Parts: sequence; C-alpha cells; structure tokens
Amino acid sequence: MDIYKSYTDNIRSAITNDSKRSKSNLNFSGPSAYSNDFQKAELRTRLLNETRQAGPLRSLQDIVDELGLQPNFNQKLGLHPDFAHLKNTGNIEKHYVHSMFIDIKRSTNLFKRYEPETVLIITNTIQRAAIHTCVIFGGYIQRLHGDGMFVYFGGKNQEPSEAAKRCLTAASMFSYFVKNDLRNIFSEQGIEAIFTRIGVDHGENHDVVWAMAGISEISEITTCSLHTSLAAKMQTHAESNGIVVGDNVKKLVPSNLYRPVCQRTGQEKDRYIFTIPEEGFYYTQYDYDWMGHLKQLEYIITNPLQGTINLKRRDSANLKQSANLAPIAALSKPYLK
Repeated sequence: MDIYKSYTDNIRSAITNDSKRSKSNLNFSGPSAYSNDFQKAELRTRLLNETRQAGPLRSLQDIVDELGLQPNFNQKLGLHPDFAHLKNTGNIEKHYVHSMFIDIKRSTNLFKRYEPETVLIITNTIQRAAIHTCVIFGGYIQRLHGDGMFVYFGGKNQEPSEAAKRCLTAASMFSYFVKNDLRNIFSEQGIEAIFTRIGVDHGENHDVVWAMAGISEISEITTCSLHTSLAAKMQTHAESNGIVVGDNVKKLVPSNLYRPVCQRTGQEKDRYIFTIPEEGFYYTQYDYDWMGHLKQLEYIITNPLQGTINLKRRDSANLKQSANLAPIAALSKPYLK
C-alpha cells in the first residue's frame, strides 16, 4: 500500500546497510571502506532519529491530507484526554470504550540476521506505523508491549458506532501493511515474515469503569471491564494477520464481514470467548474480514489484477476542468447530467 511506502523504504534502508550483511567485505580496508562505514553510520543515525519524531512519515501523511483529518500526535501515553482529570484522584467514571490489542510476532527472530541497531529501526518503524495509523483514525495509545500495543477508541464526544468503524479501519489498514508490505520486504531477504494478531472489543457505558491505576507518576488512566480484558484474549485466538472481534462490535457495526471463530478452527469450543453459564451469558467471538472492510471504504481503490489496494486521490485538475466545461454542457442539457 503506497501510504506506508516511507515506512517500508526506511526498513529496506536499514537492512541494506546492516553490517552483518557485509561480512564478505570485512577484510577490505582503505579510504573507501572508511567512507562506506561513515555513510552507514550517518544513515543509521538519521533513521533512528526519524523513528523518534511524533508525526507520520510522508506517505502516511497523504491520507491525513486527503481525508482532512486532524489527529493529535502529541497525546500522552496512558492518558486519554477525556478522562485525564481522574489522574491522582480516587474518582471513577463509567463510559464506553473500544479496546484494541495489537500483538506482533516473530520480531525476535530478526536478531538472528541483523545487528541490534538495525532491529531497533525495524521494530520501531513497525510500531510507529501502528501508532500513526491508530492515532489518525482517532485512537489513544494506552500502553506499549514490546513492539505491540494496546489502544483505546472512542470518547465523550463520539458515537460508539462511529468509534467502532474507525477502530476497525485502523486495525484493517495495519493488518494489510504487515501481511503484504512487510512480507514483501522479508521475502526478499529470505527470512520468516513478521505477522500480527489483533483483538477488538467494545464495552458499553455500564460495563466500563475508568480510573487511575498505579501510584503518583507510576500510573495510568485505564479501564476496568470484561471487554477490555477480552480484547487482549481475543488476539490469541486470531490467525496470522487476523482480527478477532467481540459480539458487541458486530452489533454496533453490522455487516457480512463477521464469521464465528469456530467455523475456521472446526472446534465448537472456540465459538465463545467467555461464558457465565449460570447467568446464561455466552459471548461470541468472530473473525473479521478486514480486506472486505478496506474494499468498502470510499477512499480506497482496489487493483483486482495485483490484489493490492491504495489511497484513492481526489483529482483536483479534473474537477476544475469539469467546472470550466459546465457552461458549454449547459447548451446540451441531456449531456449536462
């Protein structure tokens, strides 16, 4: 996907300039070798510094501009702005939340092939792509888990169904990036591809308690809810590069993109992620067709021959030309329509 091109370019640059890939040149000495080492060090420094910048890389900024979004890339970890006033208090509030847990697998294997600095650039770039994607669509980064993360969607001024749609869009886009763009890079290197698993669930107002967890500055504003916990549990039931969502999400955003997990596994026990039999509570988990979700977005264009998707750009030049032709077309009203 073109919107992640800047991220994949950085990863390719880090891999290309990794010293472990140049072992055959270790016995070569002279000015050229020194110059080459200097250039590699300079590139590595630039890439590391870039991973620390708050805003998105160039290619992902395109989708921000195209959709007219105003994401806040300066948010604080574990401090949802709508509930920040609970910090250092014993107060609680009840309010809905969409919880998303992203787990990235096999990144540890990168140490077999690359230097730690290269692995740092790769994993930070992947995590940064996840952060930017979630923030662009209204997510709040709650916690970082190695190179994975936990994210909240929704707030006091947003309808739950709208927040759910944005959450699913962010999860779908990141899944595409990992399954396709990243896989292409690692396939070129002949190494086992990294993959992601994502769990998403929605807790309604009466089911979610917001409060401070921890002490003083060793704390975060977090939620206590069955559905917060289930998001993390659901990702363990997802297939490689899959998304598993809870029944509450399906009710908020009804479509034909859901399939009970048990249909994939062939195990009826996988139909429910959580049960309380004595209360008649059986909570279903679903595989979510994230590729189908992306194809339904009006700003995404699909290439059926290559099986790829890209951002559909507004053609301002054609719009301007159409406006200039309007007076001429008006002379022939059947064509004006």
